Amino acid sequence: MTPKGKLIIIGGAINTGSFTETTFGLPQNMNFFERGILKKITTESIKGTASRFEIMTTASLIPERVGEEYIKAFAQLDVQDVGVLNITSREQANSEENCARIRAADVMVFTGGDQLRLSSIFGGTAIHQILLDKYQNEAVVIAGTSAGAAASSKNMIYQGSSKDALLKGEVKITGGLGFIDGVIVDTHFVQRGRIGRLLYATASSPGILGIGLGEDTGLFISGGNTMEAIGSGMVILVDGRNMTDTNLTDVEMGQPVSISNMTVHVMCDGDTYDLHEHKLTIHHPKVVPID
Repeated sequence: MTPKGKLIIIGGAINTGSFTETTFGLPQNMNFFERGILKKITTESIKGTASRFEIMTTASLIPERVGEEYIKAFAQLDVQDVGVLNITSREQANSEENCARIRAADVMVFTGGDQLRLSSIFGGTAIHQILLDKYQNEAVVIAGTSAGAAASSKNMIYQGSSKDALLKGEVKITGGLGFIDGVIVDTHFVQRGRIGRLLYATASSPGILGIGLGEDTGLFISGGNTMEAIGSGMVILVDGRNMTDTNLTDVEMGQPVSISNMTVHVMCDGDTYDLHEHKLTIHHPKVVPID
């Protein structure tokens, strides 16, 4: 079934609105808000600036600060109907009052923090089911940055050092919120050198596509199939369908893993990838000659 909703997943950090991950304040980010990913969230919403936004701060350890910063950021884009929903328990994720707020929302934004909080607090609750139903049947926008992006897929990386990622057992994977299947998402990808985490995750399940989101970078996913790169950085795709061999099942825990014949793509702003056809289309902007 083709979802009617749109998904926007963001790699996190300085210019994405996840201010808790940086020492930069709001003024330094205004150009990005006006032209970039938060603007994309607004323009893709069904009612534009009149849409009802809910900022989901569950993943964050400082939700009040994060919520206020998002309210200020969207206000710069003329979005005024913004609420902050800090759900910290499964009881709250099943409460009718909170469910009603999700039912009424046109846009839901999951902030950065700890993605395991998202999966453990929301998984299987009434709000989780409402979110899945809305994404399938309504023209909503669900956005997530950093932890919110990592938790967007059915499979989710929640732990694993970059340095030791290709040692057996180092990368930990669990179930995410499941808005999109067939992929696994990692964030802060280029800046934190997480290629090993994604290679390991893809080698352990070659049928899924690994997505590494750079900072200040995201993917706009429509129809559950077409992914468009947005923002200033890079998206790295790791496709394991043509992997020819790995010793993953043979080596002991903590030992290095060998992998043969992985396919890697690099996407930048405007490039698109078809998840059904497994095809990358690179955008070639016209170069304007200098007089």
